Amino acid sequence: MKTITSISKMQEFSRQLHAGGLTVGFVPTMGYLHDGHLELVRRARTECDTVVVSIFVNPTQFNNRDDFEKYPRDLIADSAVLEHAGVDVLFSPEASEVYATGAATHVHVAALGDHLCGPTRPGHFDGVTTIVAALFNMVMPDVAVFGEKDWQQLQIVRRMARDLHMPVKIVGVPTLRESDGLALSSRNARLGEKERALAPTIHRALSVAVDAYHGGEKQSSAVLARARAVIEETGAFRIDYLELVDGEALKPVETANDGSVVAVAAFLGGVRLIDNVSLARPRALDASSGADIRMRREDAHHA
Repeated sequence: MKTITSISKMQEFSRQLHAGGLTVGFVPTMGYLHDGHLELVRRARTECDTVVVSIFVNPTQFNNRDDFEKYPRDLIADSAVLEHAGVDVLFSPEASEVYATGAATHVHVAALGDHLCGPTRPGHFDGVTTIVAALFNMVMPDVAVFGEKDWQQLQIVRRMARDLHMPVKIVGVPTLRESDGLALSSRNARLGEKERALAPTIHRALSVAVDAYHGGEKQSSAVLARARAVIEETGAFRIDYLELVDGEALKPVETANDGSVVAVAAFLGGVRLIDNVSLARPRALDASSGADIRMRREDAHHA
């Protein structure tokens, strides 16, 4: 695996690949990798000849400085995981180069950030779209792969790429879950033992919402009430939002349909967890224990 930290060298390498007739698949991450990330890598491999994974903890998408400081980082283990997965290039630029002194440009996608995470995370999606646009210019991918766990982010990136005529195909990959339903996330590492045991409640609540819809309930308020009751029964969560929205426009809808998505964000202890499910999708979802990657992470530090 080749490791690149310079933006100009990354661009030159991509130009060489394209000149040789090879396609570039790109997976942007903030590191502390888990099997959900590797699922994105696997999808990128099916789409392209060469797979590039970036690791960059982007400061501009954190509206809470403490959250940025506490975000888990483990570049040594991440590098070992990516090499084991057969990734061709790890791109890990320095923040001082990504955001050069005097940088004053940001990318804003209107409307799609008005609901869900937008109101409580001001500036977050501008940070996401700005860094993703910049990374696209650095890596010059033919295909970029994102997880559906952050459904709102995926739709915003798709709209940005479409509106700005970016020559990159945006691919979404279904959420990978632990065997108990918890969506894989780097933030899960911050959960204590008690919180980890309670965390799958979020997926159970979403499953209840899906069951209600397929059982004939079409009123959004009723579907959401079923899900909210499951979460509130534990007394452990502080719900940031629980909404049923149009899957593309991301606006709340009064009547549920197959194009609707139930999305939730909730605090468990000091950790903010997000998840979602499409009402068109059956309740049963793929699951993974994530044990293999945890062992590889531990092995990397004992090598």
